Amino acid sequence: MRLYRTILIVDDEPRTRSGLKKLLEAWGAGQYEIKTADNGRDARQLMEQEPVHLLITDIRMPEVSGLNLVEAIKQMPLRYKPAVILISGHAEFSYAQQGIQLGVVNYLLKPISRQKLIAAVEEALELAGQRSRMDRMEKLVDPKLMELDNGTAPLSEPVKDTMAYIEAHLHLPFGLREAAEHIHLNPSYLSVLFKEQTGMTFSEYVARRKLQKAKELLLQTKLPVAEISERLGYQTPKYFNKLFKDYEGRSPGQYRTEMTVPAAAGETERQDSDPDSESESDANSDSDA
Repeated sequence: MRLYRTILIVDDEPRTRSGLKKLLEAWGAGQYEIKTADNGRDARQLMEQEPVHLLITDIRMPEVSGLNLVEAIKQMPLRYKPAVILISGHAEFSYAQQGIQLGVVNYLLKPISRQKLIAAVEEALELAGQRSRMDRMEKLVDPKLMELDNGTAPLSEPVKDTMAYIEAHLHLPFGLREAAEHIHLNPSYLSVLFKEQTGMTFSEYVARRKLQKAKELLLQTKLPVAEISERLGYQTPKYFNKLFKDYEGRSPGQYRTEMTVPAAAGETERQDSDPDSESESDANSDSDA
């Protein structure tokens, strides 16, 4: 299946829309899918349905202005936030200032020459690619675990031993009592000590460690979600599914799809499939691990 990055042009003037589309189609040579909308409402609807990597929008439009559209995008729960280029027939400082505050990458005045348009688009797509790679890295690592692993907080030997025990038993179901017995401490005392030094409860730390391992298995193997759940000591795939979604905001199936399809690196397929084939439901049990 052929891969594309999508550029959306939004302008209420038909000639401008058509002219920009023709210029970009000739420049892109089939590597980009160029879409158009004549108003902000249709543009929002399109972005809710599929990824858009670059938005080129006029500022002055009826009902929903370009600035209103950009502001709305920042609030939308989009999987991919597009880079934005504003275009206008009026050189007004207030427009440029608002655009900068909203994070747009360029501001072009009509009439737009081919050279300026292509230069702005290439720059915007490069910035979008950098942002995509950063977003991907943030989804790969747990910020709380990373901060702890970087050694920013001093840890006592009992806490270090507990963390080592957890790491060695990620494939098994266990709780605070088993860890405390292993390092010969009272469970209540260990619970308080662990929370005090790591900033997390024992159960939260175990969950985050197991889910970090789950993310590695989801991306590095083709194992079914149910088998990954079993390998991490969860009693049921349903509980694992719910816990994963609670922490990551998406199911294991959705996470795997988002992180492995080219869209995660700034491209999309012409035909999208259902990103989540895994079943989800509330957990029937509440396990420490």
